[in-house]
This record gives sequence, C-alpha cells and structure tokens, in this order.
Amino acid sequence: MRSRIALLALLAIAPLFAQTTMPSIEDVKEKHAARLLALPGVVSVGIGRGTDGGKAIVIGLDRPRSETESKLPRLLDGYPLRAEVIGPVRPR
Repeated sequence: MRSRIALLALLAIAPLFAQTTMPSIEDVKEKHAARLLALPGVVSVGIGRGTDGGKAIVIGLDRPRSETESKLPRLLDGYPLRAEVIGPVRPR
C-alpha cells in the first residue's frame, strides 16, 4: 500500500518537473511587438542575430535613445534582445 501511495504521489508531481518548451522567437516577437513599438524612438521590431551569433529580437531605433534603451530587458521570454540605431523609417 505504501509503495502505491508513493507512486501516486510521484505521478502527481511529475508534471512540475517536466521540461517546458520554449516559445518560438517568432511568437515572442509577435507577443511583445506592440508594447515595444510604443516606446519612444522604436521604429521596428525584428528577428536577427545577437552578439553571440544566435537568434535575437532586434529593436530598431530612429536615433540613439538612452532613455528607451534603459527600459529594454536583456532577455525577452528567454531570447536575447538588442537595440540597433537604423534611422527613421519612412513609407515609400
């Protein structure tokens, strides 16, 4: 009986130890794009390469903006985020 209870207890907590899947970088970008684009000077949100060569969320700025850059997290749902000055974006 004790071993059955122990087994049931282990089965009950097993999901807590299961590995969770990380969302795709595309999903993370989509989830946060509107909020990031609302920050002063942010003109684009895209996917590019981080400083380590891996995938990263890349924020395009119209000009250097230390106040905006200081509000950006280093990671966004597990993916690195970096800012890059790309200049103003104009419609064609």
